[in-house]
Amino acid sequence: MSTLPRGDTQQIAGAHAVTNLSYETENSALLIVDPYNDFISEGGKFWARTKQVAEANGCVPNMLQVLTAARAAKLHVFYALHRRYRPGDYEDWKYIAPTQKSAWMSKAFENGTWGGEIRSGFEPLPGDIVAQEHWCSSGFANTDLDLLLKRHGIERLIVIGLIAHTCVEATVRFAAELGYEVTVVKDAIADFTNDQMHAALDINLPSYAGAIVSAKELVEAISPLRSQASA
Repeated sequence: MSTLPRGDTQQIAGAHAVTNLSYETENSALLIVDPYNDFISEGGKFWARTKQVAEANGCVPNMLQVLTAARAAKLHVFYALHRRYRPGDYEDWKYIAPTQKSAWMSKAFENGTWGGEIRSGFEPLPGDIVAQEHWCSSGFANTDLDLLLKRHGIERLIVIGLIAHTCVEATVRFAAELGYEVTVVKDAIADFTNDQMHAALDINLPSYAGAIVSAKELVEAISPLRSQASA
């Protein structure tokens, strides 16, 4: 068993100051939210909106750094993916949320198109677990994500991906409701505007995430697991 002491956190002025951040391979996993070309690749439908925030905090390279480190540490990797638009989606729904209407109008992550593919370098590898696609924001609502996590003995989640104030925040909130301990990697998420990023990262997420850390801090915290995995 690869075991390290759990992290101690203290909430200060809307942020989490981490004093001892560490994980266990048996019950910890990386959860990647919506790493689609439409969000994080040049030419994607939403890249023009996410580019400023994503480039300012190095979101894409930080996401890749965390993913690479998690694989090296032999952590399970899970994917929480938004519904890829298909013809007929939403058309006969009685009620539709504004974010779903937006997805319908833009044909977000359209199935069978480049924009609906996972960005190169982030694709699932053998052994990774891809949950059912979510229709609104939470990766848990109306999917099998909770079941899959529990079947693999996962209790603690490290969350990266898009978009901070919608799918990331909703997934973290739902995870907390279900009893998971959550770490959010603050420079491996992004949003459409700085205000939306601030609302998610500094106001809302600290109420649900046990720790909010940088990619550098996260990689350092799981690096001992890499040594144990190769021993």
